[in-house]
Amino acid sequence: MPPTGLYTIPMADQLYLSLWFPNFRFDTLPAALVSVLRQFALISGSGSAEVRRVAAATVYPISFNEAPAYQRIYVNDDRAQSTEDSIIENAVAEATEQLHDDMAYEFEMKWNLWRPEPGSAPSSEAALDTLWRPQPSTVKVIGFGPQFDQATYEQNGHIRIDFGLDTPWVMDEDDEALDEEAQKHIQQNVEMLLAFTLSVEKNSGISSRLLWTESGEPLAEKLIARLQRLN
Repeated sequence: MPPTGLYTIPMADQLYLSLWFPNFRFDTLPAALVSVLRQFALISGSGSAEVRRVAAATVYPISFNEAPAYQRIYVNDDRAQSTEDSIIENAVAEATEQLHDDMAYEFEMKWNLWRPEPGSAPSSEAALDTLWRPQPSTVKVIGFGPQFDQATYEQNGHIRIDFGLDTPWVMDEDDEALDEEAQKHIQQNVEMLLAFTLSVEKNSGISSRLLWTESGEPLAEKLIARLQRLN
C-alpha cells in the first residue's frame, strides 16, 4: 500500500452529461439552455461571483471541425466596466439571436473543484503530504441544432454538458490508498457533480439523462458507490 498522502491517478477520461427533453422543439433551445445554466450557477454559486456568469460563448456551424460563426469571451473581474452581458440570460439571448438548425451553441462556465496543488504531485515519491486547493474548472454546456453534425443530438442529447477530465471525481480506485483529507475532498467533488445532475433532473423538465465517459466506463455507478463508501 502506498504511504499516507500518496495515491495514483488512473487514465484520465472525458466526462459528459447528456440531456433529452420531451417533445422537444428547436425554438425552445434557448430557454432550455438558460434553465440548465441556472442550475449549474446554483450549485457552483457558493464561490466568487465569477462562477455565476458565463465565461465564454461560441457557436459552431455544421460540425465542431468548422470555424466558429460566433464567439465571445467575457471579462468578469475588476477589469470589466460592466458584466451585464455575461449574465446567463443575456449571454444566451445574444448567442442564439439567429437560431439555425445546423449549429451548436456552447457556453462555458466555471466552478471550483478540489484538486491536488501543483508541486505536490501524487506521482512524486517525495511528496508525503499532498496539498489540496479549490481550483477553477471549466464546464461547457452545449445545445445542438437537429441538423448539427448529422443529428448528433440523438446520441449526445439535446443539451450536453462537458465536465472535462474525470480526475477530480475518480483519483485512485482503491480508497484505502487515499488519506483522510483526499477522501474528504473527492467526496465534496462527487457531491457537487451529483447535486448538479439531480438539480437539472428536478428543475429543467428533462425526460432522460445519461452521465457517461468517452471510454464507455460506467462512471455513474462508480461515483455513487464511492460516495457510499466514503460516507
